[in-house]
Formats: sequence, C-alpha cells, structure tokens
Amino acid sequence: MPTGTADVLLRTEGRAGFLTLNRPRAINALTHAMVLAADEALTAWEHDPAVTTVVIEGAGERGLCAGGDIRAIHDDARTGGSASAAFWRDEYRLNARIARYPKPYVALMDGIVMGGGVGLSAHGSVRVVTERSRVAMPETGIGFVPDVGGTYLLGRAPGELGTHLALTGAPVGAADAILTGLADHFVPSAELPSLVRDLTRLPADEAVARHAGAAPPGVLPEQREWIDACYPAETVEAVVRRLLASGVPAAKETATTLLAKSPTALKATLATLRRARTLATLEEVLDLEFRVSCGSLTGPDLVEGIRAQVVDKDRNPRWSPPTLPEVTDEEVDRLFAEPAGGDLGLAAARRAAAERGPRDRP
Repeated sequence: MPTGTADVLLRTEGRAGFLTLNRPRAINALTHAMVLAADEALTAWEHDPAVTTVVIEGAGERGLCAGGDIRAIHDDARTGGSASAAFWRDEYRLNARIARYPKPYVALMDGIVMGGGVGLSAHGSVRVVTERSRVAMPETGIGFVPDVGGTYLLGRAPGELGTHLALTGAPVGAADAILTGLADHFVPSAELPSLVRDLTRLPADEAVARHAGAAPPGVLPEQREWIDACYPAETVEAVVRRLLASGVPAAKETATTLLAKSPTALKATLATLRRARTLATLEEVLDLEFRVSCGSLTGPDLVEGIRAQVVDKDRNPRWSPPTLPEVTDEEVDRLFAEPAGGDLGLAAARRAAAERGPRDRP
C-alpha cells in the first residue's frame, strides 16, 4: 500500500483506491512532491487486484485543483533554476500515464479545476463535473501557454471552441466542459457522497450511471457561430480584428480580454494549439508542450505575469513586448527549440515500448 504524504492522502475502501489532494487553503495547488506521490499510488494500485477503480478528488470545498504551484515556478524562473523543468518532466509523464491507465480512473471535477488540475483529471477515463465546476486553462493571463496536455484536449474540441478557451483562458461550467471534451458526466454536487459510496462497491460506469443526469445549459453553443467565424484567422492580430468587426457584443468583449493577455503567450499558444492538432498522440503533444514550457522560463512574461496576478496582486502586468505586432515570428519559434536539459521524450519512449512488446515492458 502506498503511504502518501500530508498533501496527498491515500486510502482504499472496498474496490476503490482514493487519491485526495490535500492542500485546501491553496485549492490543492500541485507541487512536485504531490506529483511523485500520485504516481507512486497509481503504480501500487495498478498491480493490486483488490483495487479495480481509482478515484481522484480534492480536499475542501473550493475545488479539485487550481493548478501548479506557480509561486514556486516564479521563484525558480527568477533565479534561472531547473526545478520547474524537473517538475514538468514528472507532471507530464503522470498526465500521459493517467490517459493510458488500465483501470477506470474517476476524476471528481467539483469546483475549480484549472491548469495542472485539468491534467490530473481530464485525461482520465471517467470525468465527472458538477454545477460548481469551473474548468479552465488560464495560462495566457500569466504569460504562459496551456500545458499538461491542454492543447491536445482543446485542439480536439468542436470547431474553434478550443482555440477560444486556450487564448482567453475562460472557465467553463459543466455543460460546456462536456461539450468541449474536458468531461463526460454531470452529477449534482449533493450526490457526490452517494457516488463515492457506490464507487467502493460497483463498477465505475455503473456507479456513475446511477447519479448522472443532464447538466444545466452552457453558454458556448450560443457563441459558437462567432467563435467559429473569428478564430480560424491566420494570426492572433487577425483574430482580434475579426472579433472587433463581428458586430457581436460578446465577441468585442473577448477582443478586449485577449488584448490584456501576454502578447507572446497568445502567439505561442495559437502556434502550439495548431501544431498539436497535427499530432496523433497525447505523448507527442506533451513533448511539444514541454519545449514551450521550458522556453517560457527564459522569457520575461512568465515571471511578470505571476508577479502581477499572484505575488504582488496588482493585476497590472507589464508585458514585454507589450503589443502583438511587436512579437516576432523568431521569438515564437525560439520557444519550440530543444530545452537545454533535453527533450521530454515521451513519444519516443512509447514507440520503444511498443516495439519491445507487452512481455518486455516494465
């Protein structure tokens, strides 16, 4: 039985193994130690015949997980350290593992589920949202790019909905999370305790089916027309021009939202998302995102964005360059270079494992 940590509580009950993220004051923000503890638990439960379902949940009332510990990333980036890259290596490997986990992996996506929280949940095989769910990849607001496989997920959303969510960082509720492929089932939050009890004694699909129903209507279907018309533009500048010229008030508000984000992060996000759409596997996309994440550590906007939003909280980031036209193609291309510490290599490792065959795999 894995031991867990103070920040990752583990228990088995009946047929289920429960992994509880336990930093409620920080909305269960993810640290490197938590990633390693979660991976250890998945290893133990994968080989434990008594555990037939794994459940991930968040402690407290605010949400499953608000993302990675961005204060730690801020401090590491300011000093030119290597801790963030090491964290992402293990985090992205965990994301890939969750997507291929051989047992039902049930994510209870109640409350806030953002950034790294999406990586821990939306790659799972059974993803449950409630009326309290707020699911988002808000990275452009801190000078970063959606990672943890976020561009893989959003790149496969219907039409241009994923592009809209990736660039704006807008949170979605239950119905829109299901529409965009970030979740599967709606269960009222009041029924979560009953669902948890059923997961300890029933197959995961049967347990969820007992409680799932129709989610309250979302907002994306009514916005789909202008989103699909504006976001196929070749550049972020062209997207903004289309939004402003659309004549739709919500589209014009979205243009204002975009112009407040990091210009470099917006251009890098659009480039990453479009490259992700051409890749066949999550592992390939995570390899791509790892390059961009490491590249972002060497630019000014990530540190500045976290400073403005989390450290000083003045909500007034000074982006560099400050406008979209000033961000050159060369600056964006630089983010896709191989990191100094080497590539992530998930896709190559998966190909090698496939060539060895199942008997030879670790």
